[in-house]
Amino acid sequence: MSAPSTSKGRNKYKIVILGDGGVGKSALVIQFITHRFQEYHDPTIEDAYEQQCRIDGEPAHLDILDTAGQPEFTAMREQYMRKGEGFIICYSITDKRSFDEVLAYKELINRVRGHEEIPIIVAATKSDLQEKRKVSKEEGVALARQLGCPFFETSAVLRQHVDDVFHGIIREVRNKNSEQGEKPKHSRKKIHLKRVRSFFHQMNIFRRNRSHRT
Repeated sequence: MSAPSTSKGRNKYKIVILGDGGVGKSALVIQFITHRFQEYHDPTIEDAYEQQCRIDGEPAHLDILDTAGQPEFTAMREQYMRKGEGFIICYSITDKRSFDEVLAYKELINRVRGHEEIPIIVAATKSDLQEKRKVSKEEGVALARQLGCPFFETSAVLRQHVDDVFHGIIREVRNKNSEQGEKPKHSRKKIHLKRVRSFFHQMNIFRRNRSHRT
């Protein structure tokens, strides 16, 4: 995957939000963007948001795609997955089925993107509804450990760990891009060393030939 594009001097990151319908994906995004809780959001095929902020002292331009969780939009979701640089997979702590579907979303990413290592974060929503909890925090931690990704329990109502989720996925994308960026540099260094060695090898042959002639 290529490095994020640049927009007005800021690195632009394409982030895709996945999860079943009704888990609170839109509430999470809207709280991050506007710092307010929107109790009802009319579900659509997709909603796109943009947000500029500084993460770890570096500017970032987030291009966030909030996808519909309804099954009839599965084919359209696959189109979004081809362009996403990082993914936030959401489930509600009050809905065990949405938790079970996290693995299905990860498998869908794997199917669309092949063997490419894609940064993801698992975000549990509605942590303010403890009396309705159906999924323990330990289950969420164990699932994230299985997927090898960060995990946060969030509340859009209380604005708990909302920024952590979005800042965290940008860090994951940056880490991947920096790791990929080191490999070409390393390869170029090897090529340069080979060229230098070849040059000196040829110089030694030239010198030996001249010494034989004299």
